[in-house]
Amino acid sequence: MRVGFTYNIKKETEHSSAEHISEGQDKKVLNGNNIPDSYVDDNLVNNYSHRLSDVYAEWDDEETISAVEAAIKKAGHEVIRIEADENAFEKLRSTRPDIVFNMAEGFGGASRESHIPAILEMLNIPYTASDPITIGNCHDKSRCKEILTYYGVPNPGFFITDSHVNGHPKVKYPAFVKPLHEGSSKGIYNSSVVYNNEELNREITRIKDNYSQHSIIEDFLDGQEFTVALIGNGENVRVLPIVGINLDCLPADFPKIYSYEVKWYFDTRENKLDIFTCPAKISDKLTKRIEEICKQAYHALRIRDWARMDVRCDANDDPYIIEINPLPGILPNPDDNSCFPKAAREVGIDYDGLIQTVLNGAIERYGLTNSK
Repeated sequence: MRVGFTYNIKKETEHSSAEHISEGQDKKVLNGNNIPDSYVDDNLVNNYSHRLSDVYAEWDDEETISAVEAAIKKAGHEVIRIEADENAFEKLRSTRPDIVFNMAEGFGGASRESHIPAILEMLNIPYTASDPITIGNCHDKSRCKEILTYYGVPNPGFFITDSHVNGHPKVKYPAFVKPLHEGSSKGIYNSSVVYNNEELNREITRIKDNYSQHSIIEDFLDGQEFTVALIGNGENVRVLPIVGINLDCLPADFPKIYSYEVKWYFDTRENKLDIFTCPAKISDKLTKRIEEICKQAYHALRIRDWARMDVRCDANDDPYIIEINPLPGILPNPDDNSCFPKAAREVGIDYDGLIQTVLNGAIERYGLTNSK
């Protein structure tokens, strides 16, 4: 088949020694015991300079894009690369692939992840992953949570605002503050867990100033955290082995959250964090409950082909959905600690097999003939 491949590639950025913070970090917070300069070392600056700014955190690097392309080619298909920029519509219209493997995160606006799926539907071109409505709902964290709540899928209590909170609505402290329309831990820093109105209002201001969007304020859950990979459609949705996140490995003065600093600063190939356990070392009862609520969320949101969900427990070990990503990150190198490929490897699915499984699932879903 002629398989189109839509993606966004990370841009190269230049950083001086005075710019070792991400776009969304507040320098006042940084200097007030958020992330000391000692955590931004030569390895990070020299080998991972693209991580110092979170502007393109959701996009993929050339290594990942090439690995996905190679996996599709190994299945006997022709691959047509199409970067998801302003020229994407014309390229898709003129090349008209038989199906598109979509990984494009988009740029600009709350609905950016829906841009390519919407174009593909306009052009009547089949594609992998979820439709523009589902992707848009997942990307808007409040809309996602409203749907989950309607269907009885547990998720933390929340409200959204872009203005200071002064006693109303009443906030349960500690609270967790993050941007309404971001992924890949963008905008989630060690200052995101707040304990009073002053800290909360500081974070609301930071998010509004740096991301031009509302904040979502959630009840903070202080239990275990997990990430869950799901693959398939309908009754054949499969939950891969649950990945446990060991937040106890973080520095003592860091909050127990999987922040941007933890995900992109601390965990490198040269200095890997001992942060993931797959499968998670939890009881059969908790495993079953996590699998159950993740499948419920998958169906409630009408997700297709694959997704990754983050789950966190409360003090009673009851699990709640905290994030849903219908375009999951899939770094190919095992040293990068990418959770979806990690879970797949645990059940004998290598990277090529993972990409081919998603593509074949979409081909089957559309009723296409998988000709090579």
